[in-house]
Amino acid sequence: MTDSYIYLDTYLLQQDMRVRMPKAILSNMGVEKGKTKFDIYFDSRENTLVFRIHSDNNKGATQNGR
Repeated sequence: MTDSYIYLDTYLLQQDMRVRMPKAILSNMGVEKGKTKFDIYFDSRENTLVFRIHSDNNKGATQNGR
């Protein structure tokens, strides 16, 4: 695990594949409910998901993002 990770909370994957985002992201990431988009990456070496705030100049899934 990366030392820069900040643990926020643990949530259950719901039946319809939704994951509740912890309220702490509002204060830690400066995001807005219903407006902020996330790019989601899978790190196969660490078996982890990484959520990054989407920016228009980012190519999202078409690039590795590293």
